[in-house]
Amino acid sequence: MQGSHIRFLVGDPSMSAPKSILDIQTVIPFHDGRAIPQLGLGVWQTPPDQTADVVREAIRLGYRSVDTARLYRNEEGVGEAIEKHPDIFVTTKLWNDEQGYDRALRAYEKSTRLLKRPVLDLFLIHWPMPEQGQYVETWKALVELKKSGRVKSIGVSNFEPEHLERIMDATGEIPVVNQIELHPDFQQRKLQDFHEKHNIRTEAWRPLGKGRVLTDERIVRIAQKHDKTPAQVVIRWHLQEGLIVIPKSANPKRLAENLDVFDFALDADDLQVIDGMDRADGRMGADPRTAKF
Repeated sequence: MQGSHIRFLVGDPSMSAPKSILDIQTVIPFHDGRAIPQLGLGVWQTPPDQTADVVREAIRLGYRSVDTARLYRNEEGVGEAIEKHPDIFVTTKLWNDEQGYDRALRAYEKSTRLLKRPVLDLFLIHWPMPEQGQYVETWKALVELKKSGRVKSIGVSNFEPEHLERIMDATGEIPVVNQIELHPDFQQRKLQDFHEKHNIRTEAWRPLGKGRVLTDERIVRIAQKHDKTPAQVVIRWHLQEGLIVIPKSANPKRLAENLDVFDFALDADDLQVIDGMDRADGRMGADPRTAKF
């Protein structure tokens, strides 16, 4: 569990009463001295022509972090929405056909133009794609981008321990984060332990398990107990586990609900129940070791 790295948790008696949602959001520090809002907005599958409006609404509600990628084809909409908000933390990811040292540098240039950000907050390799054999050279390009001040922090997505070890051994540079599929049905405890050992933060994509976990009777009972929605319970679980979490929605009501998770806490019994939901066959997305896109 990475919860010891959280700077503020609901119920801390040493903290004064929050004035707004901005005062009670938690922040996860990186080993490079930077930090990321723990709860952000994912825009996977958000239509490009709707992205700017969705992100503007999210910012209005209090979100301070947005996660996009070249694959999503909506970086331009994100850039339009955040242009007047330099405080918004932005993550983007280069796609598989952009791997390799030179191509990765060009991918960075494309993303900065679309996002209207000369310096990116966080730049990730989207998938290792081991059969391509290029992720080490791609990582070297990201290291250069960081050293030259063009990216504040660098990390990866969907990397397994053997992929992480290779890039760290080749460069001496440890990713600040690994963004992986993670939800109550697929908790990836061994990979989380590896991250903890190397001071890599864990970020969860598909945090609501594609909606499947929201109908699980165990989650439903916990939601009823706290007078919250199942989605709010699952997001709260991610927060208390010390994970960075990026639920996605284009629905204003859902955007607000997903952010309304700082006024309650799951107790030890709740956490034990959710921990027991972990399944060996819980993965819903591709396996990073064999994925072909």
